[in-house]
Amino acid sequence: MENGEIPENANEHCPGPQSDSAGKSDACEGCPNQQICATAPKGPDPDVVAIAERMATVKHKILVLSGKGGVGKSTFSAQLAFALAAMDFQVGLLDIDICGPSIPKMLGLEGQEIHQSNLGWSPVYVESNLGVMSIGFMLPEPDEAVIWRGPRKNALIKQFLKDVYWGELDFLVVDAPPGTSDEHISIVQYLDAGSIDGAIIVTTPQQVSLIDVRKEVSFCKKVGVQVLGIVENMSGLCQPVMDFKFLRMTETGEQIDVTEWAREHLKERAPEFLNIIACTEVFDSSGGGAERMCREMGVPFLGKVPLDPQLCKAAEEGRSCFVDQKCGVSAPALKKIIDKMMENQGLSRMLVDNNA
Repeated sequence: MENGEIPENANEHCPGPQSDSAGKSDACEGCPNQQICATAPKGPDPDVVAIAERMATVKHKILVLSGKGGVGKSTFSAQLAFALAAMDFQVGLLDIDICGPSIPKMLGLEGQEIHQSNLGWSPVYVESNLGVMSIGFMLPEPDEAVIWRGPRKNALIKQFLKDVYWGELDFLVVDAPPGTSDEHISIVQYLDAGSIDGAIIVTTPQQVSLIDVRKEVSFCKKVGVQVLGIVENMSGLCQPVMDFKFLRMTETGEQIDVTEWAREHLKERAPEFLNIIACTEVFDSSGGGAERMCREMGVPFLGKVPLDPQLCKAAEEGRSCFVDQKCGVSAPALKKIIDKMMENQGLSRMLVDNNA
């Protein structure tokens, strides 16, 4: 328990050996360290000072959260980092999803390793102005499961914040796991809620996701983190008509691929359809979706991003959706959301100064 570190054999919801409730709370019952924690002298964690010194060179810190898993939070984090770097900002992307680190793949960095210098751990760089840190770089095998209790997760997050040398950053984007658990409490505690610009929360339109997003908004309000806005992701499937696969269903339920026939038919009989974008609802949004929830909870609504197969492909290939015209449906929606977030926070001036 040197320097107030939470021991690896501590209970899952350990309050920390420096907490006033250490060894006394219900979470301490049965812990092998209970007696030591209860009698040990308390004091400020020296690592918090070290973290504050590291973060002093970071101008803006943005958390990307989600109440529900599988809503595209990491995809949004990756594309936000790509977009900010394309604006010539110095950007860091910190992946604290300890059990499901997908950021290395989404940034095209699979197989990379962390290096150390006399300044600390060095991020893995996509470009000279976009660095990434993730536990995914530390796993011996890509299929290796991370089976850790809360204290070990918290210790690694603290180490990321204390030991990674980012240098001067305009933005640090933190990709958090779904929910409101230990990782979220740790990142807010270590960064100090007051120094975090705020959180962007990603959801899908249906109520089963929005129920959990409401809890995420409540969490932010309780810990003093500003909600920068809500993004409704996978807001309908949209893609060019000619990118669809066409099937004919037989009476026995068999599916027959008639894509070539359908495309030729459209070219010959209805060429005006060739440049049309087709959209359909995937998730039920009859409850008003994220926009209605934002009005009810008094938080900003940043916009909608359609479910775009080309964006999914960009994430799989670890590339930005903004560099070409392939993500013609999703890239403009993402750019509009990012621009709105920056304008709402008064960060647009940074972009003007950066391009001056």
